[in-house]
Amino acid sequence: MVNMIIDGRKIEAEEGQTILEVAREEGIDIPTLCYHEAVSSAGACRMCVVEAGKGGRSKIVASCLYPVEDGLEVVTNSERVLDSRRTVIELLLASCPNSEILQEMAAELGVESTAFKAEDENNLCILCGLCVRACDEVVGVNAISLVNRGTKREVSTPFDDASEACIGCGSCHYICPTGAVKMEDAGGVRKIDNWNVEFELAKCKTCGNYFAPRAQLDYIKNIYGIEEDLENCPSCSA
Repeated sequence: MVNMIIDGRKIEAEEGQTILEVAREEGIDIPTLCYHEAVSSAGACRMCVVEAGKGGRSKIVASCLYPVEDGLEVVTNSERVLDSRRTVIELLLASCPNSEILQEMAAELGVESTAFKAEDENNLCILCGLCVRACDEVVGVNAISLVNRGTKREVSTPFDDASEACIGCGSCHYICPTGAVKMEDAGGVRKIDNWNVEFELAKCKTCGNYFAPRAQLDYIKNIYGIEEDLENCPSCSA
């Protein structure tokens, strides 16, 4: 265990934890966009920055990546921290001017406009990489990835074609913080527009509701060595 201070509060934390993890356990709010407990942290969005240091000296760090240590002092809401977050949100707003979550975060920080030139008004992707990490680390299929560099950086499938690895699970859609990954279930079919894929949905034998793409069910059967068909939704299987 290590002893540290966050916003003047003395806190005992487990060695190996990050500042963000400890702060959340203590009910201390630090804004995030690219963080999710189900996947590894990348520090991509920089919204979670805090001021951290020892012996009277501090620096701005990404709290989702910075490990706690004995004697560490952290300030989550200093003017230096808030200025950094305001700059970050302005840059993100320039990239995704019509994102509702970015507009809400900007309002909380007192940012009414951005000094940076706005880009594609229809863009909602902040390149946080959450969808890519979920596809890799949680699902394990690597159907999408971050490709290209600079202003051409984007999330895409191999060669921009419909990925044969995609199983239509929708993890990319559910984990996306800005709604950039578009998915729709209708008429027994699931469509994920971003990856140009569509999948037949299986219907529960008990309740009659569509509950998962057949490709996803086949993947689960293969991974866990299940021989019988998965014919019931999770609710009816319980």
